[in-house]
Amino acid sequence: MANGKQKKSKKKVYIFSGIGVLVIALVVIMILGSSREEIIQVQTEKVVKRTITQSVTATGTLDPEFKVVITPEVTGEIMELPVKEGQFVNKGQLLIRIKSDAYRAQVEQSEAGLRNAKAILDNNAAQLDKVTADYKRTTELHEKKLASDSDLETSKSAYLTTKANLDGAQAQISQMEAALKVQKDLLSKTTIYSTMDGTVSQLNVHLGDRVLGSGYSQGTDVMTISDLKSMLAVVNVDENDVVLVAKGDTVRVKIDAFGDRTFRGLVYQIGNSAVTTGTGTQEQVVNFEVKIKFLDFDDGFRPGMSCNAKIETKTLSNVFSVPIQSITARNTKELPKPENEDANQNSNKKKENPATAEKIKEIVFVVKDNKVKTQDVTTGISDDNYIEVTSGLTGNEEIVSGPYRAISKDLQNGSTVKLDKHGKTETASK
Repeated sequence: MANGKQKKSKKKVYIFSGIGVLVIALVVIMILGSSREEIIQVQTEKVVKRTITQSVTATGTLDPEFKVVITPEVTGEIMELPVKEGQFVNKGQLLIRIKSDAYRAQVEQSEAGLRNAKAILDNNAAQLDKVTADYKRTTELHEKKLASDSDLETSKSAYLTTKANLDGAQAQISQMEAALKVQKDLLSKTTIYSTMDGTVSQLNVHLGDRVLGSGYSQGTDVMTISDLKSMLAVVNVDENDVVLVAKGDTVRVKIDAFGDRTFRGLVYQIGNSAVTTGTGTQEQVVNFEVKIKFLDFDDGFRPGMSCNAKIETKTLSNVFSVPIQSITARNTKELPKPENEDANQNSNKKKENPATAEKIKEIVFVVKDNKVKTQDVTTGISDDNYIEVTSGLTGNEEIVSGPYRAISKDLQNGSTVKLDKHGKTETASK
């Protein structure tokens, strides 16, 4: 029995001793693991001088530079429509003829009324000649005391009445001539001719349709004649970007119908009035219309084609630049203090306003001897890939260009890094 108890006691000692050794080993591993420095994999790029072109992007459609929307000024039924959509027409060519019977009848009625008024005028003129002679004779007799005062007054009254009738007839004729001119003008407008050489780019009516004249309402847009040899790209530019755009800026235009082909153009006109959509809602957008004239032209251009424009607003050559993703913003509280800063001087400084004590600065991470150091920079214009650095870098520095997580979050001043030669974006496990 004694030997059995001794064996069990020794066995317990061995077990607890093993557990103790294991615990100590785990503690040592944890201490060593926690003290091991984290290494972050990054990509880097040299700071060099480049040409940076700042640009503004916008979308829109193609539209003819010269076009005429045909809207009749008279109302009636279309009796003749000799053109089709897509047809080329010359200046002066017949486009549409509207039924003119009613307008022709009004002209004939006005002409008849005018003839009657002229006849009345001739009659009044003859009467005026007669009463003028009678008035003159009565005046002479009155001077010789051969006619009474009553005879003279009667003769004068007849003269003045006839003269007034003649003046009224003349005024009526002038009025009727003006009305006849209007009626003839309306009659002439039942026939519409093209005012320019161009293509019928849009035809909205058919033979026999009734159209409304623009004299009493908005009128019917019958068709559009466009000069397809002179097309513009009309794009909407955001109100925050339009201030950067100037007349004559170079533009690269891509048209959906032409795939990846790029057309060159120049800013031709910048709208002064805003085009607002979604007014009064959270989706309200304020744009300005910018017209672009093409330097490259294609016969396949058609009105209404969708396009994307890249307006080059400013170009700087031979300037220091870094990849856009290399720039990150850090709070000044997170940045290291200068090594030569005197702690005693800091204690004597006045306390800063908490609202202004912390500022956001733009920085890059400069790599040297597998360590990174934060460097304050000032930036300028940018293109799709690179951004100008106006101060803070002198060239040839090796800066961190990726991955995004490392730049924006993981890296700190003094972090140890390893060059990721294969372009990997993952960081070392913590």
